[in-house]
Amino acid sequence: MVLFFLVVVAAIAFEYINGFHDAANAIATVVSTKVLTPRQAIAMAAFFNLTGALMGTAVASTIGKGMVDLKVVTMQTILCALLGAIVWNLVTWLLGLPSSSSHALIGGLCGAAVASAGGDFSVLKWRTGLLPKVVVPMISSPVAGFIFAALLMLLLLIVLQSFTPHVVQRIFGKAQLVSAAWMAHSHGTNDAQKTMGIIALALFTGTTSGAFAHLPPGLHFLITPAFAVPKWVVVLCAATMAAGTAAGGWRIIRTLGHKMVKLQPVHGFAAETTAAVIIQAASSYGIPLSTTHVISASIMGVGAVKRFSGVKWTLVRRIVWAWVFTLPVTGLLSYLLARGWALL
Repeated sequence: MVLFFLVVVAAIAFEYINGFHDAANAIATVVSTKVLTPRQAIAMAAFFNLTGALMGTAVASTIGKGMVDLKVVTMQTILCALLGAIVWNLVTWLLGLPSSSSHALIGGLCGAAVASAGGDFSVLKWRTGLLPKVVVPMISSPVAGFIFAALLMLLLLIVLQSFTPHVVQRIFGKAQLVSAAWMAHSHGTNDAQKTMGIIALALFTGTTSGAFAHLPPGLHFLITPAFAVPKWVVVLCAATMAAGTAAGGWRIIRTLGHKMVKLQPVHGFAAETTAAVIIQAASSYGIPLSTTHVISASIMGVGAVKRFSGVKWTLVRRIVWAWVFTLPVTGLLSYLLARGWALL
C-alpha cells in the first residue's frame, strides 16, 4: 500500500507538471496575438482542460494496457516510469522547450518495464500498441498539423483578401477565443487520460498481486478488479491538470507564442483549429498523441505561409531534437531507476 501511495503522489506530480508544461499548447497563440491577457488565457485553458479531461477514457486504456506486457509490471515499475518522465519534463521546461509529456510517460513506462523484465525487450507491445499508436502518430501528426494548418491559412487568405486588416483582426480576435477553448478542451481529452491510465494500471497491479487484500471493505470502491478507470481517478487527474495549467508555463509560452514566429489572430485561429481537430480525432481512437507536437507543427505551418523566413528555424531544430530525444532519454532514465531499485 505504501508503494501504491507513492505511485499516486508521483502521478499527481506528473499531471500537475504536465498541466503547466503543456499550458502553452492551448494558450501561447491567444496570448501572443493579445486576444487575451496571460491570466485570462490561463483561466480559460484550465477550465477547458478540465472539461476535456472528463470526456472518456479511451486513451487511458491504451496507456494502461496497450504499451507493455502487464505480467512484468510492478508498483516499482510504474513509480520509476513516472519519475523518469517527471525529470525530463522539468529539464525541458527549464530550457523552455515544448517537448511531449505524453512521450515522456510512454518512454518511461517502456524503459521501466524492460528493466523489470531483466532486459527482455519482447515485453514491449510493438505491433499492437507502440508502432500504430505511438511511433506512426509521432511522425504523421506533426506532418498533418503543418500541412493542414498551412492549407487552412492559405484558404483564409484567399477568402479574406478583400477584407481590411482591421475587420480581419476584429473577426478573428473573437474567433480565436473559440479555437483556443477547443484546443484546451482537446488537450484535456488526450493528455489527462494518460495519467488516468497509469493510476488504473497501478490499481490493476495492486489488485492482481494481492496488495489490496487487507483493504477495509468500505474502501473497495477505490480499486478495480478489471481494467477500468474509477471515477475518483478521472476526477483527480482532471482537477490536477487544471490546477497545473492554472499555474502557467511561461517559459514554453514564450517559446511557442513569441520566439518561433510572430502571429496575428487569424494565424492563431488556423493553428489552434487544425491542432484541435487532429487531437480530438486521435482521442476518439484511443491514440495517446503528443499535443505539443501537433500545435507546434501547426504554428510552424501558418508561420511558413505568412513568411517562410519569418519562422525561427534554428529554434525549430532545437524543438525537433527535444522531440527525438524524449522517448529514448526517458526510457533510459526509467530503466536505470528500475534496475537500481532492483539492486537495492
